Amino acid sequence: MRRSRLRHLGLAGLLVLGSLTAVGTLPASAAEAPAHSPSTSSSEQPASAGLLDAMQQDFGLTRSEAEHRLAAEREATGIEPAARRAAGKAFGGSWFDADAGKLTVAVTSDAAPSALRAVRATGAQVRTVEHSAQHLDAAKARLDRLDAPAGVSSWRVDQAANKVVVDVVAGERADNDVQAFLEQAREAAPVAVRTVPSAPRTFAAGTVGGDPYYTGNVRCSIGFSVHGGFVTAGHCGRAGAGVSGWDGSYIGTFQGSSFPDNDYAWVSVGSGWWTVPVVLGWGTVSDQLVRGSNVAPVGASICRSGSTTHWHCGTVLAHNETVNYSDGSVVHQLTKTSVCAEGGDSGGSFISGDQAQGVTSGGWGNCSSGGETWFQPVNEILNRYGLTLHTA
Repeated sequence: MRRSRLRHLGLAGLLVLGSLTAVGTLPASAAEAPAHSPSTSSSEQPASAGLLDAMQQDFGLTRSEAEHRLAAEREATGIEPAARRAAGKAFGGSWFDADAGKLTVAVTSDAAPSALRAVRATGAQVRTVEHSAQHLDAAKARLDRLDAPAGVSSWRVDQAANKVVVDVVAGERADNDVQAFLEQAREAAPVAVRTVPSAPRTFAAGTVGGDPYYTGNVRCSIGFSVHGGFVTAGHCGRAGAGVSGWDGSYIGTFQGSSFPDNDYAWVSVGSGWWTVPVVLGWGTVSDQLVRGSNVAPVGASICRSGSTTHWHCGTVLAHNETVNYSDGSVVHQLTKTSVCAEGGDSGGSFISGDQAQGVTSGGWGNCSSGGETWFQPVNEILNRYGLTLHTA
């Protein structure tokens, strides 16, 4: 009964969120690859018609522009490691410039001419900045050691701005504790302050109907299939907690979980459930095959699949951001996006092209008025638990 229903749902019913254990297409060919070595076999795979349609809708592009952007993003992702190495100690960060269709690499003003030539030789464009990425990362780490009040929602290195950007909740900037935090931050780093509409929260939800996985009375979304189970958000369940599927049947057990500080977990799969290398498109786009986990640069397009709001797209805004959730939980090394999400989307898949990026952690806003959402990078989860991404 369960398997025939899964076929009827076409992958979507199974795991609520897209990478689950249904029948379809999630990562399978990476079975032999070590967890820390993401597959790089996807660059020549053509984009699906559904993904191109979604990009036309969400980014206001023509079909040709969407195809060109995806191709440019794949190229930028591929050359970033070489460009970083070429810049050496002068490396100041990198991001995808959607207008130019190129990877931009920041280098400090003391970079040797040979380093600049080497960076340009990779195909990247160069911008001169004051601070190196190493300097900014160290400065951001000093902020991580501060005690953030509720009015400070997050902080990260903004590579294009060449500063550490601190987000403050609207209406809280004049708060004494917020002012004290900002004063300490400015002593530790070159800081810029941004105001956001509301404090971020995690996106777990109480039990409701739909296509979820459940642990206790909490509904979350599956992230990506791995060999032996799937990865998801740590705040959705603790190690040892049992997990049931959309039909109430037993799926497996949380084998590892970390929250706060991190927000990741993995669940073993059994009892007639199985894993596949696919992220659900929920009828908005075709279900997406997962072929690896190469990291998309800042500025690249990215899409999210979740059991509540299904499929939405946006761009990567920042890597390695520290988030101070409204319940006081602080999580490090998250990636910020302009994609919306809502309760129940927690744990769901973030994917760029056919490359797995991470699992939904939390954010602010909703999918009616907009917002921002963070995800826990998938490669960190794979490395932490020694897992292998299931790829096609």
